[in-house]
Amino acid sequence: MTIEFKRATREGVGLLIGLAGGTGSGKTYSALRLATGLAGGKPFAVIDTENGRAKHYADAFRFDHANIHAPFRPETYLDAVRVADKAGYPVIVIDSMTHEWAGEGGVLDMHEAELNRMAGDNWQKREACKMAAWIKPKMAHKHMVSSLLQIRAHVIMCFRAEEKVEMKRDEKGKTQIVPKQSLTGLDGWLPVCEKNLPFELTLSLLFVARNPGVPLPIKLPDDLASGLSLNARIDEKYGAFLADWAKGGVPPAPLEKAPAAPEQRAKETAPTENHARAAAFFNGYMEKLEAVVVIPALDRLIENNKAAREKLSAVNPELYDRLINAEAELRQKIEAADAEIQEVAEDAGT
Repeated sequence: MTIEFKRATREGVGLLIGLAGGTGSGKTYSALRLATGLAGGKPFAVIDTENGRAKHYADAFRFDHANIHAPFRPETYLDAVRVADKAGYPVIVIDSMTHEWAGEGGVLDMHEAELNRMAGDNWQKREACKMAAWIKPKMAHKHMVSSLLQIRAHVIMCFRAEEKVEMKRDEKGKTQIVPKQSLTGLDGWLPVCEKNLPFELTLSLLFVARNPGVPLPIKLPDDLASGLSLNARIDEKYGAFLADWAKGGVPPAPLEKAPAAPEQRAKETAPTENHARAAAFFNGYMEKLEAVVVIPALDRLIENNKAAREKLSAVNPELYDRLINAEAELRQKIEAADAEIQEVAEDAGT
């Protein structure tokens, strides 16, 4: 096989965009406005899982519509997207992507079906097989996501969001109910989807009912932030901005200038390099975290990455906080599962 390297240019980039929100947040309307701008006035495709609700906006926007029905397996979504992409639509809106995770026949149902196949009604065996039963559903989901990366068209995914709370102790030791903090949540609102999906997309935004259509960023790369107002409703202009960015072009030729002094060169490059390294460490660490199923393995992972974690805390406190929250959530899940298994074992022995 012959491999040839060429000058990198950003051109013909297909965007994967996630918009999440609860009832009354303006999620669907915002998706259609964004799609209109991205499509440059051409008709776009809408894949509807909610019994034709998107057609409520047919008079306001120019799009072609198709329903998909249960079972909402990852391959069902992928097949529909491929049909729309082959038809040449510049933009594909999916409303709602949540069904792929939590809908009838979605990933959660696939996990339950696999667990039933492996363990039946034997509850002790079900506890032991819970992790293994995720293998096939997660593989189907990951295949869908990796396949979407190969799609020519821009894809906008709408997710439902749910408000979640958790109990925490304040400085005085009193228990308080506060909005749940998570990797993909804001102000207690969490997209209903696989937890890592919003970060695998190009851009992820959250909408809340108290300020419909006004975006809150979950993932917003610097290149895409300059065209987005966080104080106004998202509109067609931002869609056009994204379309122009995705088209790209030949980058400007580098300017001829005298080499910077070593001290100045270090000042210029260190922040960028440090943030890139921090992001790379975070992504790699989160992948390793997904494989952890017992507390000793989690403790070893933390100890083995002690120095890198300290650097991450200094360079990017936000990523460090997300990492800490993810570890805490995983530890709670493992401890809860261990407690349940222990109870089952004790009951079986009596």
